[in-house]
Amino acid sequence: MRWIGRILGGLIFLIVAAVVIGGLWLRTSLPETEGRITLDGLKGEVTVIRDAEHIPHIKAGSIEDALFALGYLHAQDRLWQMEFQRRAGSGRLSEIAGASTIGIDRFIRTTGVYQHAARTYDRLDAETRGRLDAYVAGINAQIAGHDGAWPLEFVLTGITPSPWTPADSLVWLKMMAWDLAKNWRDELLRARMIAAGITVEQIADLWPDYVEGGNVALPEIADIGGLDALADVYRDTSFANLLDDGAAPPIDGIGSNNWVISGAHTRSGKPLLANDPHLGLAAPSLWYLAHLSAPGLEVIGASLPGLPTIMLGRTNNFAWGFTNTGPDTQDFVIERLTAPGADTYETPSGPMAFTTRTETITVKGADPVQLTIRESRNGPIMTDVAKGGSDLADRRHVLAFRWVALTDDDPTLQAAFAANTATDFASFREGLRNFYWPQQNIVFADTSGRIAYLAPARVPIRANGDGFLPTRGWTDEGAWTGWIPYDDLPQLTDPEDGRIVTANQRITPDGYPYFISREWTPPYRADRIEEMLDATPKHDIASFQAMMGDTASLMARDFMPLMLAGLRDARSDHALAGDAAQMLKRWDGDMAADATAPLVFSAWYRALLPRVAADELGDLYGDYSGHRTEFLMRALTDRPVWCDDTKTPETETCAVQIARALDDGLAALVRVYGDDMAVWRWGEAHPAVSENRVLAAVPVLKDVFAIAEPIGGDTFTVNAQRWSASDPEGPAMFNSTHGPGYRAIYDLADLNRSVFIQSTGQSGNPLAGSYDGFADRWAATAFVPMITDWSVIEAADGSQRLTLTPGG
Repeated sequence: MRWIGRILGGLIFLIVAAVVIGGLWLRTSLPETEGRITLDGLKGEVTVIRDAEHIPHIKAGSIEDALFALGYLHAQDRLWQMEFQRRAGSGRLSEIAGASTIGIDRFIRTTGVYQHAARTYDRLDAETRGRLDAYVAGINAQIAGHDGAWPLEFVLTGITPSPWTPADSLVWLKMMAWDLAKNWRDELLRARMIAAGITVEQIADLWPDYVEGGNVALPEIADIGGLDALADVYRDTSFANLLDDGAAPPIDGIGSNNWVISGAHTRSGKPLLANDPHLGLAAPSLWYLAHLSAPGLEVIGASLPGLPTIMLGRTNNFAWGFTNTGPDTQDFVIERLTAPGADTYETPSGPMAFTTRTETITVKGADPVQLTIRESRNGPIMTDVAKGGSDLADRRHVLAFRWVALTDDDPTLQAAFAANTATDFASFREGLRNFYWPQQNIVFADTSGRIAYLAPARVPIRANGDGFLPTRGWTDEGAWTGWIPYDDLPQLTDPEDGRIVTANQRITPDGYPYFISREWTPPYRADRIEEMLDATPKHDIASFQAMMGDTASLMARDFMPLMLAGLRDARSDHALAGDAAQMLKRWDGDMAADATAPLVFSAWYRALLPRVAADELGDLYGDYSGHRTEFLMRALTDRPVWCDDTKTPETETCAVQIARALDDGLAALVRVYGDDMAVWRWGEAHPAVSENRVLAAVPVLKDVFAIAEPIGGDTFTVNAQRWSASDPEGPAMFNSTHGPGYRAIYDLADLNRSVFIQSTGQSGNPLAGSYDGFADRWAATAFVPMITDWSVIEAADGSQRLTLTPGG
């Protein structure tokens, strides 16, 4: 039998050798970071110093050469991420993923977002086009000059990158706007509810008005009116299954924090500004840290691979930060055909013909998919290509999609360049006049001591209504008649109290004459930030760092008294219920990673919404499910009728449903984590998980290249670590997959004392040491220095110098 051993030994040797050789070959995908490279397209020599954290510091003789180098470095470190993004924005994922992504491609192709991006290029001013061209040339110089293996994702999908185009960059601006414009799903869901017989009163409960007295970025709250229901139209139109799963955005934005205080509240006597945008966690991170230095340009912060600017950061004179405003900039419009199945539709001025175009989706391993896409004057007809669309087409109504970003007039990139090159607040503010979308709450501070707030964007003014539900296109009742003037958008400079806080809460003051949104984020994070600002008389970077890592949940503190009160009036039958209740009575609402109470509370809360709303909503519950704190608070306090289970003959109280939800939650925890509650820990059940979008689909590689860190916090803490309340039961049901992918604190007394970090690492290549270089420090709310002083940069240990020289 020795020959069997010899064969097995030989096979093992061959497997090991293949792995070693394959690994050595794949390592040729890592970029050159030292030495001298000659590149066509440069006008002058560029120095790139990657510091010990792999953050590039770019010094060039012109802005165009600095952006060329940024494009080159983005392609060196994040080429697959960029490839995925342009395919998502152009509806070409099925070319690499097969039939599983046809739904996404159909949806994106129907919107026509890539065509709009391509046409936008010709409408940019000459300076912006020149800078974008330089950046694109840098990307293509890296692609053309690449020698060795492509990154692993390219190998697994069997593709090589084609040359980059300006449209590939411009479409990602629109996709970011898509990610941060969340209204459309709930607008369609409300219409489906009306059609299913859910009453106007019930919908008002399910989407209650903003919390009375809730924190606002600007003082007081405006009354934005009531529900505009078109019940008869909705009942005559089948809204079920209009959009399939492919309609989900590629990434899911949930919120952000920023705050700025004047020197009156700091140890240094100058402003401090903090920012941590919350988006989908992924490996690599959405963000890439970089420093650009050229005549007329000195800026450092977070860039987005695929785009040629620093989106969040500082110059040597000022700093700025973003949070999402969440305006209602998307509407569905019901178009009535002139006859069933007709190619014309009714308007107030008479019939109009749809415009049409054809698209072909190439599908890996399957036949191509042909699309015929129609557009009305209100936008693309989504019901032509979505699930259930053929049924609607045979009737009298179709559904058009109106969105501010579906236009060729988009100078947002020009505004981003203006923010990078501005010299003071006046030029910064004027440059943002061209910032069309996505609307952001922008806080600002400069070295003179000024603090300010701006919310630039194109926000529509409607003839009637507020976009809460789809409107009738043949009446023009919801037509967009213009945009809120830039000078009338919310803004604030040097407030008397010396602070500005935004965390996606309502921003419009009492009496504000325009409508922006009615679906603001609950003010838990904003209120907690205000609490912590009040608690320390004089702040510094250390106190802001502690604030960013704060895990106290005001939402938990809000709900716990109500939930514990329910246990006094109804009995929970689970064996662990008594111990759980006693523990939660002692708990202060801190979602600490090493504690048990946060896990028990989260499981209890997760089980409560279906107990309250699933019976009334029926098949629509899955699309509504989630945290829905405003509705649950309303149901448990003012509208207990929701607590009665309409499917039973008994009349259940809210106390009964609270007790049953605790039973459900504890049972789920026992099934997943065992019955020893003493060993349950929130952080272990609630890791921050950043998955690679391709490697996560490969069983062997999924866990190897995912970046996971046990972490505290929840959806409503300042250290926002969102878990999905609608995910199925299992080990991943509390995973944090959305969080502060970028954090920064800017010290206007000495901007070189500023700090920043992002959630994974600079490289998107899983074989690079910088793939996860920031992850453990990010989880601990630690930072790295944000230095623009070239004497410090050049003298630092552990750096790598790369010189890019012009060719020919």
